Amino acid sequence: MKKYLDETLSARERAEALADEMTVEEQAMQLRYDAPALKRLGIPAYNWWNEGLHGLARSGTATMFPQAIGLAATFDTELVEKAGEITALEARAKYNAYRDYGDADIYKGLTVWAPNINIFRDPRWGRGHETYGEDPYLTAEMGKAYVRGLQGDVKVLKTAACAKHFAVHSGPEALRHEFDAKASPKDMEETYLPAFEALIKDARAEGVMGAYNRLNGEPSCASEFLMAKLEEWGFDGYFVSDCWAINDFHEHHKVTSNPVDSAAKALKAGCDLNCGCTYAYVLAAFEQGLVDESDIRRACVRLMTTRIRLGMFDAKTEFDGIPYSVVSSPENKKTALKCAEESIVLLKNNGILPFDESKIKTLAVIGPNSDSRVCLEGNYCGTADRYVTFLEGIQDRFAGQVLYSQGCHLYKDRISGLAAEGDRYSEAVAAAKNADAVILCVGLDAALEGEEGDTGNEFSSGDKADLRLPESQRKLIRLIASMGKPVVTVCAAGSSVNTEVETDALVHVWYPGQEGGRALAGILFGDVSPSGKLPVTFYEDAAKLPGFTDYSMQNRTYRYAKDNILYPFGYGLTYSKIVCAKLEYGENTARVTVKNTGDRYAEDVVQLYIKDCCDCAVPNHSLCGFARVTLAPGEERVYEISVPQKSFTAVDENGARKVFSDSFTLYAGTCQPDELSERLTGTKCVKTEIRL
Repeated sequence: MKKYLDETLSARERAEALADEMTVEEQAMQLRYDAPALKRLGIPAYNWWNEGLHGLARSGTATMFPQAIGLAATFDTELVEKAGEITALEARAKYNAYRDYGDADIYKGLTVWAPNINIFRDPRWGRGHETYGEDPYLTAEMGKAYVRGLQGDVKVLKTAACAKHFAVHSGPEALRHEFDAKASPKDMEETYLPAFEALIKDARAEGVMGAYNRLNGEPSCASEFLMAKLEEWGFDGYFVSDCWAINDFHEHHKVTSNPVDSAAKALKAGCDLNCGCTYAYVLAAFEQGLVDESDIRRACVRLMTTRIRLGMFDAKTEFDGIPYSVVSSPENKKTALKCAEESIVLLKNNGILPFDESKIKTLAVIGPNSDSRVCLEGNYCGTADRYVTFLEGIQDRFAGQVLYSQGCHLYKDRISGLAAEGDRYSEAVAAAKNADAVILCVGLDAALEGEEGDTGNEFSSGDKADLRLPESQRKLIRLIASMGKPVVTVCAAGSSVNTEVETDALVHVWYPGQEGGRALAGILFGDVSPSGKLPVTFYEDAAKLPGFTDYSMQNRTYRYAKDNILYPFGYGLTYSKIVCAKLEYGENTARVTVKNTGDRYAEDVVQLYIKDCCDCAVPNHSLCGFARVTLAPGEERVYEISVPQKSFTAVDENGARKVFSDSFTLYAGTCQPDELSERLTGTKCVKTEIRL
């Protein structure tokens, strides 16, 4: 038996033995994302590129969960881990089927390039909805949960997760191939690095993907600073470039002069795998003495280690028998529905919700996202075997008549090309006039906010110019709101949006996945308690934000923001009133007494925030724990929430993290401990003083 087939050896020992069986030319070929077969060694071709931010993506039919930002809004790590488990399960089932047909094409492997744990520092960034929001702690907790779900907890990885994009990356999309992000040591340690550190140290993420941009002058995929951080954290997996990012070294960043130099620079720095074409020049770099055999072998060994950890060269794995019937199974869809329900955030409610069906005989559902499948998806999505749009969910749930009008185009001034401007406004008015209440479905989709180069994204290369809805929708909202009918605005978007016009209720649904319409209907009619919380700050006006290219955290996110806040991070209403009545702390644990003082069963999220008194702490406060709670009317329970020791540290201007203070204030509530949050929710946080 060949040594690399000996399953009693460690994955690294087997990988080293396998690499030693290869020539240097064969090793170099394995550093491509579309690695060719080595028939003489029995190594099949393998394409490393697969996606799975919120369900298996780009590989045909799969269960489609809410986009990552919606998963973050659940503040539910157990549920997010379950979504990761299902994504991995379906990836394995499809891999098994593809392998039977000898199909090793793109998006069909077991190396899933997710999650995206970049910090959503600026609401204009088009790819922000791929992330878990603006907070390093929440991002880390959600990211770790998703990695645990993707990888499993047995010897053989179910799939290999990949933390991306390392590390300082959040727009602008139009400049990403040439941009040099400047980040201070303090911001690096305090904001941009913690989630990556947590996913590597705690969740053992198998992969890390570099970013397109430079960081403080160094291209991220060949950054000595970033590679040193990976070594410091004990990273034991593989590093992959973002797609064609190494090509940017010579074409846009101008840090090298040609693809041979770019390949050498990336490989020497520690980039093992090239998503792109530049590593076709690795052998030329070797022949010119720019890299040596040990550089090529090191990368090859790391890549083969990952493939061995996935069981690719084992005689049999426990995942080989996963049947294709698990793909989009009824059970998986139930989890997608639960994720969508928990992700929806109720931002405003004057009492109209939940609907009293005894008083409403006719509903008007109006707006460009009412019957849109695209707004359910987000980007990096799979194809659901069935979608339930907002209109369909309401029609299925409501016993009365539903009048529907698209109302307007998502962003154009007319729907029919030959019609006059605003060609569907009169129909929308007629529907509203003949209804007892209106559900106005507006917002964006991934054609308006997303990644540079994706289909659509015709405005600002996928970034948002501002926080407003397109003018066609602003006109529609003003028109319908002026009629005096009860109006519920439902906004589908992956980020901060200011709908500007006041209506009776405002519901933010993100891009909620294939069951989005059913989840929304459950919320509107009171079958489900709204419980989602904002994982990002909703600002009033983009013009009041710091410059988009400014990577300083000053006046960004809830930890640093001074003003310009429409709805705060962590905010979201329920149909009852859950309050934190008492808070005690001891032995790294907060004991929170929580009571439902309302008259309805409700779910909510208890959040812990800590305020450090030292000069170098964040100016406001920081999330340091959270827990989902479920309470009947009048019920009171005590919840224990662990508080990480890291919560008591701060970061100085040199990037040094340590305990600077012996005095802290710990808060507990269903929102932040700030005046706006407490006014919007009608509740106050409780607090306790801690001395170390």
